[in-house]
Amino acid sequence: MSDDPLFRALADASRRKLLDKLHRKNGQTLGELCQGLRMTRQAVAKHLAMLKKANLVSWKREGRERFHFINPVPINDIAERWISKFELPRLQTLAKLKKNLEGEDRE
Repeated sequence: MSDDPLFRALADASRRKLLDKLHRKNGQTLGELCQGLRMTRQAVAKHLAMLKKANLVSWKREGRERFHFINPVPINDIAERWISKFELPRLQTLAKLKKNLEGEDRE
């Protein structure tokens, strides 16, 4: 399978926000995912369809509700394929340095 749908899906900030919401609480309905977003239900549904096409989200129907779940496997595949090329330990050190310089460790 081509990585194109995956990268296209991850390129959009709204879709990444939906993935973040599913990461915090997996198994949400469309209504739950819409809460706190400045998008219509139809827009969220379209974003979810794009994420499903990229195999980043799956869903399960229970009665009249459809529950959405994150699929972390494609993201892990990308990490293994692309990030490991750039020496993960060096990147982790740089990320830690960036957080320290920006004061993100002080919460």
